[in-house]
Amino acid sequence: MCYAKDMEKLAQKAKRHPQKVLSMYVNTDPADRDQTGGEWRIHVKNGLKNFETYLKNDPEELEQFLKVKDRVKAFLEDNGQSMKKSCVVFASAADIWFAECLQMPVTTEFHWENEPKLEQFQLLYERFPESGVILVQKNQVKVIDAVLGKINDTKLFEMDLDTEKWKVQASPQRALSIKGKGGKGSKKDTIENRLEANQKRWYKSLAPNLDKLAKDKEWKSIHLVGNKEEAKLIESYMQKQVQQTDSKNLFDQEEKKVLEEVIL
Repeated sequence: MCYAKDMEKLAQKAKRHPQKVLSMYVNTDPADRDQTGGEWRIHVKNGLKNFETYLKNDPEELEQFLKVKDRVKAFLEDNGQSMKKSCVVFASAADIWFAECLQMPVTTEFHWENEPKLEQFQLLYERFPESGVILVQKNQVKVIDAVLGKINDTKLFEMDLDTEKWKVQASPQRALSIKGKGGKGSKKDTIENRLEANQKRWYKSLAPNLDKLAKDKEWKSIHLVGNKEEAKLIESYMQKQVQQTDSKNLFDQEEKKVLEEVIL
């Protein structure tokens, strides 16, 4: 999903179909002391009721709004138990519909106007567009695909020391331990020695996979995290530009924690 394209489509639809659009930003963050009792539900109820009261003398527009309200209520009922930090909705009685629960906070506000109010969403998106976080640790490289604080996918690339080929584990629960027999049995031919001797070649062979992921996922930002030398080595082999390199040891941290440390 490319949110920039979604926002462009919303704006175009609003121009083609001149109907009023509901723009709704709701702070649902349970960590917010003003939200500890799920007060966001009251804010939504009051916000929608205000529009209904305002439109009572315009039956045609009121009918449009009530259609939007019913769809919004259905969305909130379906997702109310799994709310994250915020909820953003753009909706009209015609064909405009965008509803997302995000891991980024928003300021609660409601609008019923001719065009969607995209400014707050665009600011969030500028802060956290489609991004790839690449965590490096010796013969393991974990890749987190995320946008707006939401984790879309996680992959773990691991060099099999027996075959010297990268293996991919989709959506790993946690990093795997280093595997391999450690060479031909020589005491000097340890795993660490093999890593040191072959790391450049191994990282070079992995770089095209990372570049392909960046292209396929339409990353606007790439973050490399891990040992400084290892991260810089991978960056040197990649064709895609890396926006940030961070010398932190976050490889075994939960993905959510990684995003908080690196981007949020």
